[in-house]
Parts: sequence; structure tokens; C-alpha cells
Amino acid sequence: MDELNQTLHATTSPCSSITTKALGLIYTHPFACYCYFLSLYLSYITEATSFPMVKEEEESTVVLTSPLSLDCESGNDYRTPNLLQRLLSLLKNVRPGSDLTRFTLPPIFNIPKSQLQCYGESVYCVNNDILTRCANGGSPLERFTSVVAWSISTFRPLMFGVAPYNPVLGETHHVSRGNLNVLLEQVSHHPPVSALHATNEIDNIEMTWCQYAIPKFCGTSIETKVLGKRHVKLLNKGECYVMNSPNLVIKFLPFPDVEWLGNVKIQCEETGLEAELCYKGNSFLGRKGNYRSIRGKIISSSNMKTIYEINGHWDKTVTVTDISNGKMTVIYRANDVISGLKTPIVNDVKGVWRSESGVVWGKVNEGIMNKSWDEAKVAKTAIEEKEREFAKNRKLKGENWVPKHFVLSKCRENGEWEVKPKNTKVPLAPIIVPI
Repeated sequence: MDELNQTLHATTSPCSSITTKALGLIYTHPFACYCYFLSLYLSYITEATSFPMVKEEEESTVVLTSPLSLDCESGNDYRTPNLLQRLLSLLKNVRPGSDLTRFTLPPIFNIPKSQLQCYGESVYCVNNDILTRCANGGSPLERFTSVVAWSISTFRPLMFGVAPYNPVLGETHHVSRGNLNVLLEQVSHHPPVSALHATNEIDNIEMTWCQYAIPKFCGTSIETKVLGKRHVKLLNKGECYVMNSPNLVIKFLPFPDVEWLGNVKIQCEETGLEAELCYKGNSFLGRKGNYRSIRGKIISSSNMKTIYEINGHWDKTVTVTDISNGKMTVIYRANDVISGLKTPIVNDVKGVWRSESGVVWGKVNEGIMNKSWDEAKVAKTAIEEKEREFAKNRKLKGENWVPKHFVLSKCRENGEWEVKPKNTKVPLAPIIVPI
């Protein structure tokens, strides 16, 4: 402990205002300091952003990294730095009299990918094509159960203390896996709204997401409400499935962790079926009986009669039990779906847009994967400075940002943001996932 205090003292000096508060916490409660800066970061990521255009004469370098998998890590090209390294990096970036309203989270706290890519990965990075199973189900109940399994597959274990980059306004991510073409765009900066459109012309599937997060610091945790709806359409069947997302909770005490918690409802108006799911986690005392568990039921909305009970763990196995005869069936095995995932590759470098996530954050990705933290910081700072400059120029000109691939609107009934794709089909992407 004495050695740690000497190290911390060598990287800091007494200062005023909010920085004094942070330094005081460092000496008495280093973990509390970590929580403090995380809450500060959550405030930072909700600030305005804009797309930093790449100059035409610059060559686009696409840097793609392994997808998040069942073990929380991003393949073999990234490992999370330890807690002490991250704390020291924070202290190195705080100077006496620093304006923390413009504080930039050091890249050591980032995984080498954008949040936009994380959303996309949950759709196209799978080993088992559950979506095709949804489309080919023989009965409405069979298709609905497959949609429930697919919904569960979109949630991945996350790493504590690190986060993806906050997407810049206008950033895109365009990837294909087999017959599924996926396109994402960051369509708003305040709140940070991400939009997704995916189509599979062979199985006649269309998917639209609108997703945005509102974080709240709660002392021992940061609770992030994930708002927006996900629509999955089985066009041949004339069915549309609408669902929401659980909340993302970063816990500091009693043990640091990141959990998906809360209620999810999946509805299909055309078949009259709906599912109620509850994602559970550890209790405050650390009891792990409910850790990453999921409970729920599939019901007929016409008479509210329960058809199936749902039980299991979303990172292991989930089953349904038929209420009429007690028969249990496995509908989801996480190890079969989200382990050993393959990294997307560039199939057509000339077709990659300059707004592509792997281009926008390419140099930062390289710095993080090589542990060249200073180079990563310079690259990240350059992006963020361009963001502010573009936002400032738009404000001076009185211009409003117009998304390229989606129409963004606000629902009059509930006040939530909604998106509508400008095109009916997503084209084949220059980036593909090997099958």
C-alpha cells in the first residue's frame, strides 16, 4: 500500500475545486475514485458529437477487431488492462486546475470498437443462425419461441471498467453475414440514438432497431436505461415482433460487475402471442443463485393463459416448459451461439465508406491493441476535437443534422425516438463475416 501511495503521489499534485475532491478520494478510497471518474465519463458520453469527415486524399484504413464473446473478452487481439493501470492513466490525465467538463476518458478505458459495432455484432456475430429458424418455423408458437431465443442471443457478457467508444454523429457500420445484410448509423447525438436496419432477402426477414441509453449514477452503481424498440418482421408470414431491452447496470459494490437487469416484453400482434422475460443478477450480498438468470413465460394475449414457462441462464442454457404436459425443451445454448466467434473481414476495401466505424476509429484501435496508449490518445483526441468543431460550425450556420440512411422522429404517444429506414433493402456490405 505504501508503494501504491508513492506511485500515486508521483503522478499528481494538490489542486483546487473538483480535482481536489478526486485526489482526496484517491488516498482514502481508491476504488471510490474509480467510481467517481466512471460517473464523470457517463456524463461525458452524453455530450454532443458529430462525424469527423476523413479527407478525400487520405487513404481509408479499416481496423476490425474480434467480436465480444461468451468469455467477455474481444478475442485474442485485446485483453483488459488491470485496475491499477487504469487508475494511474486517469491520474496522468488530470492536471491542477483542469476543466473536467472537457475531460476525455483515456483509451486505456476503451475496448477497441465503437458502441455501434457492439450493436451490430449482436446481430451478425453468431454461430447458430436462429433468425432462419424464426422464419422457417412451422407454427406461430414455434416461430415465436425462436424469436424469444434470438432475442436472448443478442445480449453478451460485458467487461467491467472498460467501454466501447461513443459513436460519432453520422458514423456507420455495414456488415454482411451470409444472406443477412446489416447497416447501422448514429442518427443523433443528444440523446445518442443508434439505428439498425437488416434484411435477408432469401428468408424474407427485415429488422429495424432504434436504441439509445440514459445513464444514471446511483452511488454504488450506474444504471443505464436502454430505450427504443426492436422490430423483427417475418415478411412471408406477415408477422412483426416488437421488443424492448433490459437495463445495463454497472455495479461497484459489493463486487464490481456489469449485468443486464430488468424486464423485457416481446409481442406479436398478428399471432396474439407475447412473452414476459425478467433478467436477474446477483443480490447485494453477492449471492449468485440468480446471476445472469432469466425467467419468464409465453402467453396468449387473448385469454392471458400461460403456454410455456421460460427458465435458465442467458449465458448458459435456456429452456421452455410446456404447461399442458410438463415437457421441457432447450431453446438456447449460449456456448453454441456466441462462443468462438469469427472476426469480420474486409471483402472490398474500395467499397468501405469513410464513415465506417473501423475507419473512423482505426488509428485508436491500433493504438489500443498495440498498447501504444499515447498514440491512441492522440488519435482519439483528434476525433473528438473534430466532433466539437463540426458541431460548432453547424450551430453557427443554424443547420440541423440529417441522417443519411434513416428518418428519425419522436413518437407522439410515449415520447420515445423512432427510426424508419430510407431504403427497403440493405445492400451487400464490403465487410463480411466468414461462415
